[in-house]
Order: sequence, then C-alpha cells, then structure tokens
Amino acid sequence: MRDDPTFVEQIQRDLQDVRWLGPEEIRSRGRRRSQRKVVVATVVLALAGVSAVAVAAPRTSPPPAQPAASASPTRHEITTDALLQPADLSQQVDVQLSQSGLGEPVRLADMLSYCRTSQGRSEGWQMSILSRSQTFVPKRATPILTQSDGLVTQDLFRLAPEAARQLFASLDDLVAPCAEWLSVGPILTAGGTRTGEALHRWSVVQRGFAGDDAAILRDSLTVTRDLETGQPLGDQPSPILVAVVRVGDTVSVLRLGYDGTEAELMRLAVAAAARMCAAANPPC
Repeated sequence: MRDDPTFVEQIQRDLQDVRWLGPEEIRSRGRRRSQRKVVVATVVLALAGVSAVAVAAPRTSPPPAQPAASASPTRHEITTDALLQPADLSQQVDVQLSQSGLGEPVRLADMLSYCRTSQGRSEGWQMSILSRSQTFVPKRATPILTQSDGLVTQDLFRLAPEAARQLFASLDDLVAPCAEWLSVGPILTAGGTRTGEALHRWSVVQRGFAGDDAAILRDSLTVTRDLETGQPLGDQPSPILVAVVRVGDTVSVLRLGYDGTEAELMRLAVAAAARMCAAANPPC
C-alpha cells in the first residue's frame, strides 16, 4: 500500500477537505457542553430532592374525626330518685313496695291484653331493657296483699329510643280492636259463681300533657250482668284509667286505685315526668 500512489493521493485530498475548528470556537463549544451538564445535574438533583421529600414526608390524610364528647354520660340503671316520691302524692302513704326487672314487656293494662289475645291478636307490648316498679299504699290500709290494693302503682321502664317512641305512635292501633269489646267470664257472687258479661270501650282520651309524650287510656265499661238472667251482678264500675308518660328513652305507666280520678292521674303523670329526668337519655 505504501507504494500505491493512488492511496496516498486520496488521503492528501481528504485532509485538505477537513475543516479544523479555531481556538475560540473550541472554547465556546466547551462552555455550552459544561452548561448542559450543569442543567442536567440540577434537574436530576431537583428530582432527587422531590423524591427525598416524598420519602421523608409522605402525604398524610387528615386525622380521623373524633366523636364529639357527650355533654353527660349515658345512663343505664334506673335509680329510685327517678320514681314518684311520697311528697308527690295528695295523701300520706304508709308502705312503699318496689321491685326491678330485666327485659320485661311494657304492659299497660291486663284487661287490654286479655281483650287482644281473646281475638287471636298479640298483646302488642313493646319490650323494655330494664324496669323498676313501686306501689304506694294509703296509711290507713291493712297490710298489702297485692298491688291492686295500692293507692298508686308505677312501672318505670327503659327502652331502646325507637321502641319508646313507637309505643306512643301505635297507641291508637293498640286499643282499636277493643273500642267495643264484650267480655264474658265467671263472676264470683254471694250466691256462688255466675257467668257474667260486660261491654268494654277502650280509648285514648288525653295526649301530650307531660314529658316528651303522654297519654291517658280509659276503659269505660258497663255494669256486669248475669248472662242467663240479664240482672246486674254488682254496681256500675269506675272507668279503668292508665297514664303513660315518656321522657327520652324512659316510659312510666301509672295506675290509681278504684277511687282515683282522671285529673289526679294527670297531675301525677306530670310529677312523674319531672322525676324521670334523673334517669332519661338524653337528660332533661
């Protein structure tokens, strides 16, 4: 190849066509290359900084909402100060009987229950969580044998809040089947046991006079008559009266003795509602 003139001549011609950069252009290109390296390095560092921040301080969600502090703790038991007190009664009492229970029905009246079940219906009572009952006996009374001998009987229940409200919402439906109900059954008389019949008329006669809700149920019944002879088997009975009062999740059922009046029952219901504040949720 060294002896080949054609090859040597070709190299010489190629070298003549080469354009060599001047010193100033070489320095200018070197500065631009350095600047690009700085920019790239800056971007890399910036991205690295962002990543570092992301690792060091991850995105946080707002802390879960804490339940608002209750103004007062939820009450569970029913204390005796939530019941009527002797000072609430219009006459002196000598004996006060009390008892408590768990998971019992809010039974308004035994006769109302019998009316419904005799027609093939359920009793219709709401169920309580817990209860406390008491009976006041007049000071002049002989030793008590049953609660029916008392002057005032009170049952105080704690229910689930919705059940307490539903009790009052369903009162009309509860008594409707007994608006006119003819009861037939054995009656004990001086001459022996007879079969008697009486017409019962249950109704809701008063509403909203105490607490969060209140009502009075009345059974206006006719004199009991002998089913065979049609003769009366006693005097005209007084109406059966029951007061029902709600304060929060508590419900009180009040009944008077045979001589009690509707006005007196309403007065006691108002007093009972004030006492129930000591047990109700939410508090009064």
